[in-house]
Amino acid sequence: MLYSYPETGNDDWNIMNFFKYHGLGNDYIVMDPGQVGEEPDPAQIRRICHRNYGIGSDGILWGPLRDGKAGFRVKIFNPDGSEAEKSGNGLRIFARYLMDRCLVSEKPFVISTIGGDVTARVSDRGRSVAVEMGKVSFDSRRIPVKGPARNVINERLNIGGTELVFCAATIGNPHCVIIEDVLDIKKVKALGPEIEIHPFFPNRTNVQFVKIIDDSNINIEIWERGAGYTLASGSSASAAAAVTHRLGRCGRHVSVHMPGGTLDIIIENDYFITLSGPVIRIAEGKLDPELFEHEENKSII
Repeated sequence: MLYSYPETGNDDWNIMNFFKYHGLGNDYIVMDPGQVGEEPDPAQIRRICHRNYGIGSDGILWGPLRDGKAGFRVKIFNPDGSEAEKSGNGLRIFARYLMDRCLVSEKPFVISTIGGDVTARVSDRGRSVAVEMGKVSFDSRRIPVKGPARNVINERLNIGGTELVFCAATIGNPHCVIIEDVLDIKKVKALGPEIEIHPFFPNRTNVQFVKIIDDSNINIEIWERGAGYTLASGSSASAAAAVTHRLGRCGRHVSVHMPGGTLDIIIENDYFITLSGPVIRIAEGKLDPELFEHEENKSII
């Protein structure tokens, strides 16, 4: 079962069932299958991530999974129990975890996700992590976005009487990027959930509202698919930077400012993205079986 505890021996790491980190306030729980056992089901994921009845987080990183391939594989679970293809901050956190476990050095290494492989590098004793996120595409077939095959640039979307101009992109997971003159958190929280599930986006979508400051700085507010309003997101920062570059509004080096802090984005030829920023270790501990037993909490799972 998820909460069975293995023999500890003399290795302190074996007694720990979870490790918690944040990247700019975007917090994840890392759970190692070798220490925890069975993969959590969606109800258990929702309970663990709940900020009142669980540990509280923006998701769970389940790994490392070893399947004979080079590098490390990780599954990324959203707080609603769904699986995400890719997460920039999640991958940076997972890279820091691998460093903390002494499984990697400061040399580049590969992490595999269902949204593609990335190359990570940890520096400054784990405090700074860079990830080569892969290539951004605007192709409607790859994102996906309904309609004919096309690059989804400056299209219109009506949400509850509000008309929005958006661009869509994928970096292994889907994004809807909306350029605004003024960022309004109330608007993000009101429209974000509606855009996330709009029929235009068959796999749902992450949503970024973007204010361009100058050719190397943007501000963004984020509604994250499966998680809701989020202080920071690496894949969202990557998509937003790529869109502003595609529109000719920003250069190849973009600082993306979010409520939780700033990520630096480098856009290489053909929209290959490298992002870098800090990762902070918060806590480590073990799950208690009682977490899943309280009758009065069943409504949240």
